[in-house]
This record gives sequence, C-alpha cells and structure tokens, in this order.
Amino acid sequence: MGDQRQQARAYLKKRLAAGAISRSIALAGRNIGKLPRVKRRALKRLCRSNLRLFCETYLPERFNRPWSPDHLKFLAKLQGVILAGGLFCLAMPRGSGKTAICEAACIWAILYGHREFVVLVGATEDKARQILGRIEGVLENNDRLLGDFPEAVFPIRALERIHQRASGQLYRKRPTAMTWTADTLVMPTIRHSRASGGIIKVCGITGDIRGLQHQRQDGRVVRPDLVLIDDPQTDESAKSPAQSSAREKIVSGAILGLAGVGVKIAAMMTVTVIAQGDLADRMLSRDLHPEWQGERFKMVYEWPKREDLWEEYAEVRADGLRNDRGMADASEFYREHREDMDAGSRVAWESCFDEDELSAIQHAWNLRLRDESTFLSEYQNEPEQVSEKTELTAEGVMKKATGLARGVAPGSCEFLTAFIDPNTVFFWAVAAWKKNFTGQIIDYGAWPEQGRAVWTMASSGRTIFTAAKTKETLEAVWRGLDETAEALCAREFKREDGSIMRLSVVLVDAGWGEATDTIYEWCRRSKWANMVRPSHGRYVGAAKLPFGEWRSSKGDVCGLNWRSPVPKAPRYIRHVAFDANWWKSFVTKRLSLARAARGELSLFGKPADHRLYADHLTAEYPVRTMGQGRTVDEWQLKSSKPDNHWFDCTVGVAVGASVLGATPSLDELLAPQTKARKKRVSYI
Repeated sequence: MGDQRQQARAYLKKRLAAGAISRSIALAGRNIGKLPRVKRRALKRLCRSNLRLFCETYLPERFNRPWSPDHLKFLAKLQGVILAGGLFCLAMPRGSGKTAICEAACIWAILYGHREFVVLVGATEDKARQILGRIEGVLENNDRLLGDFPEAVFPIRALERIHQRASGQLYRKRPTAMTWTADTLVMPTIRHSRASGGIIKVCGITGDIRGLQHQRQDGRVVRPDLVLIDDPQTDESAKSPAQSSAREKIVSGAILGLAGVGVKIAAMMTVTVIAQGDLADRMLSRDLHPEWQGERFKMVYEWPKREDLWEEYAEVRADGLRNDRGMADASEFYREHREDMDAGSRVAWESCFDEDELSAIQHAWNLRLRDESTFLSEYQNEPEQVSEKTELTAEGVMKKATGLARGVAPGSCEFLTAFIDPNTVFFWAVAAWKKNFTGQIIDYGAWPEQGRAVWTMASSGRTIFTAAKTKETLEAVWRGLDETAEALCAREFKREDGSIMRLSVVLVDAGWGEATDTIYEWCRRSKWANMVRPSHGRYVGAAKLPFGEWRSSKGDVCGLNWRSPVPKAPRYIRHVAFDANWWKSFVTKRLSLARAARGELSLFGKPADHRLYADHLTAEYPVRTMGQGRTVDEWQLKSSKPDNHWFDCTVGVAVGASVLGATPSLDELLAPQTKARKKRVSYI
C-alpha cells in the first residue's frame, strides 16, 4: 500500500511539473517580450503636429506625386479638425486621393493620441470595412511605422497576422487588450504609449451607429471623439430624395450625437456630388449647413480658350481608338499644338495624368470625352441639370399635405376610391373626391407592412411570399389580394364632420403576366366583388390611335380616356382599361395646382410624412412627342429605375373617380392631347 502511495505522489508531482512547463511555454508564446527602441525620435516629434509631413515620411508609396494647392488645403483643414475640433465637408474629384488622406489622418490621430476613439463611416458597411482593412494593412506591414512607433506597432507585428492571438497577447505579463476584427481595431494597451487603447471603429451610414461606446481595460467607458465620413452615398441613394434625406438626418442626428450629451464631436466628411440636391450637394451648402463649412474642389477651374483645337483632338482620339491605335495619334496631335491648346487653362493638380498622356488638362479632356455627365459630377462636383424631370418635384408633392389626420376624408368629399398594385409587395392608395375632381389622398400603404420609413421593393425583406409562407406566385397573389382587400373594403373611414364613409370602387392592376387570370378570378369570386374591378393601364403613344377613337362594342361603358368593355369568356367580369400616359399627366397637373384650386389633389398629414411617397410620384418623367397630328406626353421611368408603384396607385384612384362620375372642367383638360388627327406623321 505504501509503495502505491509513493508512486501516486511521484506521478502527481511529475504531472504538475509538466503542467508548469506547458504553462510557461504558453505564457512565453503569448508574451511579446521587450519593445524595440524608437529609431528616429526627432522626426517622430516633428510629425506629431504636421499631418502633411507624416504622410510624406511614413507613407511615401501612397503619396508619391507632388501635392496640389487643393491637397494642401485639405490637409490643413483635416489637421485642424483633428487637433482643434469642428466640422468640415469637402468635395474632391474622384481619384484625387481623398480616401487615402483620410486613412492616413486616422492612423496619425491614433498613433499620436490626438484622438481616442475614431469612427470611420462609409456609404455601406462593406466599404467601411475595406477602409479599416487598408489601415490594418499599413499597421501590419509598414517598417517605418514599426521603427518609430514600436509601442503601438510591434505588438501588432507580434501577432504574425494571426489575429485570433490578439485577445491573449501579453506585455510584461499584462494583457495588451487588443481587438482585431472586421469592423473594430483596438490598439494595444501599453504603458506610456500615446496610442494605448486607441479605438478605430467602422460602420455603414445606414447601419447601427447610435450609442457607440467602448470599455477600456481600466474600466473607463469612452465614446467617439472623431468621425471621418467618406463618400456617404451610393449612386442609388443620391438619386432618391427620400434616401438622401434619411442619410442627412443620420449625419445631423446619430453621427453628430456620438460623443454624448453636451459634447461636440469633431467630424470630417469627404463627398462627391452625384446629382443636384443629393446628400453631398446639401451638406456642401453653406446656406443649409453652415456649420460644416462646405467647400468644393474641381479638377479643372478654367478650360482652354481654343476649344476648336480640342474638338479636332477629340476626332483624332476617337479615330485612333476605333482603329486599335490607342492614344498615340491624339497625344502626338496634342504635343504639336500644346501651347495653343493649354492657353487659358487652370487645373487643380498638375501631376494628375496617366502614362500615355502629357498633362493634367489632356487627362481632364479625355475623361470629359469619355462621359461628360460623369465628368461634371465626379470630377467637377457640378452635376448637370437633370433633364429627367417634370413640373412636379418631390418637395412639391410633400407641400400638398393639408394637416388632416391619416384616414380622415375632407368634409366636402362625396365618395372614396382605392387602387391596389400587386407585385412582390402590394402597394395601395385611398382617395376622397368631389364630383369636380377635387380630391385628397387620405391613406396609402403596402402589404405586407415594411416597418421602415425608407425602403425599396428590390431591397424589401418582407414580400408576399414571406407573408403568405409560400413560394407559389399565384397562391401568394391570392392571399395578398384577400388581405389587402379585407383591410380596405371592410374599413370605415371618417369624414371631418364625423360621418362614416366606405369605399365605392377598388381598381386592381391586373397586368401582371402569369397572375392576370388569377387576379380576374379573385375579383370575380371575392366577397367584395361588388366593388373590386380588374384594370389595365395601356401605353398609348403619339403614333398610336387615340384612346377615345378605339372601336366600341354594344354594352361597352366609355369615359374620359377609359373604357369598360362588355365581359367575355372565359373571365366573365368587366375590367377598366385606361390611357396610362394621359392619366399620369392628368394626375401630375392635379398635384401641381394651387392650394384650394378647383380640381386640386392634396395629401393628408404633414409634408415630412410623405418623403417616400413623393419619390414614387416623381419616379417618371414625360417626353413630349408629336405624331398623328397630336402632342402626347409619353411617360418614362427615370434611368436610376426608382420605385413608382404609389404613382400608379395615385393614377388608379383618379381613374376610379372618373368611373364614378367625377368630371373636370373643360378648361382643365390637357388640350395638346385632344387635337384633331392628321394623316401626316412626324416625330421630335
């Protein structure tokens, strides 16, 4: 028995010794050891208060061209914001290095301890993460920074690009408390390091920004003290007033409030103006946002006087590109006439040109010739006036709000109409009318409800398929019609005088390909069959037979550019067909009329309630076309392909009003579309 106890004690002692050795080895692997000495203390000290010198000293590969006056101004502004605070918004041309400068400024601010918690905001979360990835790459690979900032960079190098080691890393047996993830970098906690515990956090502008904070190793909770916002809009959001407005509110609210109550945050925003009135355009306006001190830089400040030579250059360039000779002929032409072709020009950055070009002005002309519209917006920050417009603007639509509560009809209205636009999301609208076509949109919405103020059908995560819990289109359409009709047809609407009103007619767009027969069948079998009717908007262009001259059959009911044919097999239900172009022009004119004018179409609630709805109503623009002796506004969707479904619904409720007998005065009708036909056809 004694021998067994001795053997057990010996085994336990050996095991404890082995464990101690293993722990010692593991501890040694986690400990980064002694920090190297700083190589260039004097130069490091000089760069502390000079962002430009820091960029030139530690990132010469990134900034290998001479600075332009605009670059120097940008660097000075950015340095001032980081050191002293304030807000600044700057528009710079594409390719001018503004993002690279912001990344360098972030590294400078953290390494010298000028700022403790920096937030980088991008147009999307992915773009923001790309910025952080480049910053992390600099800290991992830059030997100059390693030599002069070992207290901050050496622990990062010690990870050997295995970022999972960060949480267990030790320095002098104490955790460095480093964090290294896709959206957060917490610098190593090292005593006497100005960068100790510095935080860089990235996020998309529409992501979870509010309430950002971080608890340091000593237990202190810190909040952001610097925000760098880089190109916070996408091409899609720039062309949407609703999305631009939503992002503007995020900047003014959530982002500027990151530092906490009573604390002003320092912020720098770099932008590119994509469209007039977009987020960048508004933030740069010193009238709308004077606190941001907006400033626009351009690629070209003065164009050459000899445009005739540049026109000839354009022909030579195009010929060379068409015949696989590249830019050689164009550059040779420019070389021969350079003195005259440069005369009068002034560019922002003399060093900005490609290898096969000779100067910055030639580079600018090549970009302009490639796509002038893109050049004006992305390189000049002065987008051209958008031609895809109507007399109606989103702001104009929003101003039609009367203040009347949602779902309440004006006291003078006589009947209610509704329209349902089936799609992967069902859109609907309800309007109250007088017989003289004075009306008000009293409610609109979607099924299923989206729960967001700003959304698009393409990005919607809640569709009829998810709501109906089926992948079958026809089954989902039927369920959507049941749900939407029940919500509308069974509803009691109140009028201002307290009387109860119900819908008189509900038109349903039946023009959805494979679902058309299903929509007809539903309208025929629905318990609301006495008020629901399928409908079709017909595209009647200038070259086509006017709607009023279509052949009628006995029993057809015809009205103001609409008709309801006699039911035929196999559908056996009347539908309503209407001239979509004519009715879109008609509705747009209703919305453009002055307040309280006869035939005006207004909205419920307050202007701010209708930002997304206004986007839909201005998603199309008219192209005035002549043919068959008449003039027609042919409506087209804008090139950005925005949602227009509530525009269709608004047109539909107006058609429904006409079906019920609403009649505009003769002088309100669009005369250009009712001229007598002639045999001769011309198009402009």
